[in-house]
Amino acid sequence: MSENELSFEEAMIQLEKIVEQLEEGDVPLEKAINYYQEGMKLSKVCNDKLINVQEKMTRIMNEQGELKPFDIQEEK
Repeated sequence: MSENELSFEEAMIQLEKIVEQLEEGDVPLEKAINYYQEGMKLSKVCNDKLINVQEKMTRIMNEQGELKPFDIQEEK
């Protein structure tokens, strides 16, 4: 499965496993670099998915099917 096909949760689980492996500290340098690079890719996947959701959350579809910015009105 490519990284773009991962769900946010799947990417986070893989990222957490990489962090645990790196925190153990007994990973050879070459492997640690590979883990780091993989972790950065997974971090980007998570960040991109969060940005995508944030953009969707700030828009609302009107009656004509057009997306409009969604303004949150605070109580006075």
